[in-house]
Amino acid sequence: MCVKVRKRKGMYRYLTFGLLTLLLTLSMAVTAYSGQYEDAIAAIERGDYATAYRLIKPLAEQGYPKPQHDLGVMYAKGQGVPQDYVLAHMWFNLAASRFLDSEGWRQQKCLINRNLAASKMTPDQIAEAERLAREWKPKKEGK
Repeated sequence: MCVKVRKRKGMYRYLTFGLLTLLLTLSMAVTAYSGQYEDAIAAIERGDYATAYRLIKPLAEQGYPKPQHDLGVMYAKGQGVPQDYVLAHMWFNLAASRFLDSEGWRQQKCLINRNLAASKMTPDQIAEAERLAREWKPKKEGK
């Protein structure tokens, strides 16, 4: 009986340690994302689209929906990148699919922007954008 209690206490210690490690790692990742994203938004607001693109693209590639939407906007307007409706459509599609259901208004905003881009595209371009979105995979941080 005493051995079982000790094993259980040891198991809880490992579980607690593991959960704390996970929470610490997640909080550091969120902090890094938040700072980089805020810097990108500040760059957009001052018209420094090259810096904004450099900061937003890695976040979008990692799967964060806000940067994905913003990258789509940068492509639909040609801000810091050549105007490209196919890539704009792809990023809007990805962002819409990644927002939580509780963020329905953000999903709707992405879909409205995607449809606006689609209105300026040929059927072949739309098919290409949809293919790119289907084949897209998030990159790990730092790659």
